[in-house]
Parts: sequence; C-alpha cells; structure tokens
Amino acid sequence: MKGLFGVAGLLLALVITGLLVRQQLTATKPSVPSSAPGSMLAEPDGSVQAPAPSAKDQPQQFKQALEAAMQTPRPMPDDKQ
Repeated sequence: MKGLFGVAGLLLALVITGLLVRQQLTATKPSVPSSAPGSMLAEPDGSVQAPAPSAKDQPQQFKQALEAAMQTPRPMPDDKQ
C-alpha cells in the first residue's frame, strides 16, 4: 500500500512539473513571429523595432565591444594611508 502511494505521489509530481514546464515554454515564445530573419518588426504601440543582428555581424560586434572595453581606463584607487 505504501508503494502504491509512493508511485502515485511521484506520478502526480511528474504531471505537475510537466504542466509547469509547458506553461513556462509557451510564455517564452514570441507572440508575433518574424516573416524573415532580418525583417523589421512592428510593436503593438506602432513603433518599429530594428532588425536583429545577423549571425555574421555578431562576432564583429563582440570584437568591437571587447576592444572598446579594453580601451577605457580603470579608475585607480587612492593610496592615502
């Protein structure tokens, strides 16, 4: 009898977990699918969103951001003691 309740509890926990995972996955899907990878997307308020960077542009943008971060000087601490 204990084994039956144990299996039923595990099955119930699995069903609840599956429902929560499905709910989370449907919440993260975009509500407006893009017609083309680089197309402009219209927002609900009427504004237009810029296209997402393509896979070819991302390494270049990363390299530029890294170079800019390396060029900015860090603030030096005061050595007053």
